[in-house]
Amino acid sequence: MRALTGTGVLTRLALRRDRLRLPLWVVGLAALFASIGNSISGLYETDAARLENAQVRADNVVTRAFTGPAPGSSTGALTVSEGLVFTCVLVALMNILLVVRHTRQNEELGRTELVGSAAVGRHAQLTAALLVAGLANVLLIVLSTLALIGMGLPAGGSALAGLALGTVGLAFAGLTAVAAQLTESARAATGLGGLVLATTFLLRAAGDAFGNTASDDITVNPAWPSWISPLGWGQQLRPYGESRVWPLALLLLCSALSVLLAVRLSVHRDVGTGMLPARRGAVRASSAMLKPIGLVWRLQRGLVLGWMVGIAVFGAVFGGIGDQVDDLFSSEKSAQFVRDLGGEGDLVNAYFAGMMGLLAVVVSGFTVQALIRLRSDEENGPTEAVLATSVSRAHWLLAHTLIALLGTALVLAVLGLSTGLAYGAVSNDLTAALGDLLETTLAQLAPTAVLAGFALAAFGLLPRLAATVTWAAFAVCLVIGQFGTLLNLPDGLLDISPYSHLPNMPAESLTVMPIVVMVVLAGALTAVGVAGFRRRSLALGG
Repeated sequence: MRALTGTGVLTRLALRRDRLRLPLWVVGLAALFASIGNSISGLYETDAARLENAQVRADNVVTRAFTGPAPGSSTGALTVSEGLVFTCVLVALMNILLVVRHTRQNEELGRTELVGSAAVGRHAQLTAALLVAGLANVLLIVLSTLALIGMGLPAGGSALAGLALGTVGLAFAGLTAVAAQLTESARAATGLGGLVLATTFLLRAAGDAFGNTASDDITVNPAWPSWISPLGWGQQLRPYGESRVWPLALLLLCSALSVLLAVRLSVHRDVGTGMLPARRGAVRASSAMLKPIGLVWRLQRGLVLGWMVGIAVFGAVFGGIGDQVDDLFSSEKSAQFVRDLGGEGDLVNAYFAGMMGLLAVVVSGFTVQALIRLRSDEENGPTEAVLATSVSRAHWLLAHTLIALLGTALVLAVLGLSTGLAYGAVSNDLTAALGDLLETTLAQLAPTAVLAGFALAAFGLLPRLAATVTWAAFAVCLVIGQFGTLLNLPDGLLDISPYSHLPNMPAESLTVMPIVVMVVLAGALTAVGVAGFRRRSLALGG
């Protein structure tokens, strides 16, 4: 047991570090899943409406590839169809970030070597990270189950839905532990974990898309790709439907085998190294690297490419089901829900206005992620070395800003193109669909620039709190800006989000004045950030 010496202390340390982050993840995910169920119960109040919606989901290949078919026609079954896969993806992401943070990131920053000089066993750090992940997933099971039961859903199906979320999380915690042994950096480990998540999502999507619909026109028996995906296993529990327990064994076995493999690999590598050798760079650097903007692009290009690929998939899915909007939201209440989200008028235009607005706020997560790197580069990266040359602080900050906004514009353009191409293909009106949706997404760059300016102001004035404050602002934009009308929030609160000041395109026409005002505000916030950064000390925040 020497290899586990100090596990308890390291577990308490990890919990201390994540005392705010982890509860927000767990409570937020449980509340998100429960809120989906609450919206379903409000939109489809009759058995006939629920049955029709379940049949439409089973009949549409794109819909069941994206969200999965419903295991039945009850409120709980439609909740599973609408939210289980999406929530499982977020649960997997939580576990990827958590395990990397307490394993590979500690090695990269030198904490593991420092801690290892004391009476700490070789496997203590990995075990502590997995214990924290296990605790988080168990709490998620309990909270999500209680939340669903509190909505009036059957206890058995609620418990199975909670188990699906938690055991999928455990599977990805184990897979991420393996990724942390294979790579040499936290960024690479997170990227490898994300690649595994994307692959498993595509396998499940392919399995559902090519599955066979049963005689009840609701249940879909997936094809074989879904059976090699942890997301597919979680879905095959079929809460509120057949309620099968045995797929839990596949998820637990995946987690156990992954942990054993991670432990085995950790024995055969040195601290700070990975089992996979780092790729050697070019002998000579590009001339673009001589300028700050070239260096920043080199640091951010992988992030930009990843977001472009991911958002293209989402855009194609939302565009591909555009011709099914009238069937999916056939009841008067569900149609009004779409119009509350995206504006009055044609239901299809309201649907695209709501979905593009929501995805645009999600894309601003890339903007925040790109700008928050300023702080990590200041603490542990190249900022000090770059500023030791003739590069000014303002030049370095504006280079990050330009690349972040350029990357955001590219991602938004990909969103508009993929959505427009998919909808144009199914509606046989490619030119109009492509033009309208591309204009809709690119207009979202203005409010995103305001959020970017806020991030820069926080970095310049409150560097130690910059990440927390900026992500909190992102959350406010996501919740208030997109769902504030549905929650009947007062106008003063809705106006906090810059996204609330854009018209609901394409349901409404574009107006120039809000964009001009937001560009001016973004410029003012950026100037505040530059001034603050020029006047404070590096890393310490002045």
